[in-house]
Amino acid sequence: MQKQPLHHVDTPYEKATFGMGCYWAPDSLFGATKGVLRTCVGYAGVTTETQSDIQEDLTEVIEIHYDPEKITYSDLLELFWNNSEYRVVAKLKREYMSVIMYHNEEQRQSAEISKAIRQAKDGDELIATEIVPASEFHPAQSHNQKYRLQGHVDITQGLGLTPDLLMTSHVAARLNGYLAGLGGLEQFEAEADYLGLTEAQIQYVKNYLS
Repeated sequence: MQKQPLHHVDTPYEKATFGMGCYWAPDSLFGATKGVLRTCVGYAGVTTETQSDIQEDLTEVIEIHYDPEKITYSDLLELFWNNSEYRVVAKLKREYMSVIMYHNEEQRQSAEISKAIRQAKDGDELIATEIVPASEFHPAQSHNQKYRLQGHVDITQGLGLTPDLLMTSHVAARLNGYLAGLGGLEQFEAEADYLGLTEAQIQYVKNYLS
């Protein structure tokens, strides 16, 4: 029987939303992280959906759906701080600002604590990362979704990735990380069959990671 790629995972999930500058790198980072189910890049803070308004008014963010039984919000915050140029992006225009958008009070408290801990480590220079309530999320255009994966046309077409699946597919999120060199060969080999990849697709990714 032909394998079917694991696009959809019905596991209960929670959301996390971060702004870390350009959203392509975080899309790969979190996509390759164990416990993350789906990722989608887009914009938050806009009041209309026109592209011109997005360019002028918005912040690029990544929305993450994660399984809280496998990874905690605190774990995601640690990845945020360790992989975010939060001092650099704070000096750029609002589109690329550093921001943590919380979805509930527990997330707000965790974010505030994590920022205080990071501030204590970094010394006197003020961390400008904002912690704000999550606003309406507007997905980016399809050519920005799973950007690293889309550079591998054969495997993208082989997975049957439609514009909608680029935003929602579990296997697309994972491969977008692996094909950016994240996650590692050992982790990929442990879950390759679970992802529903063909032998040729598995070998392609293994060769790339190696």
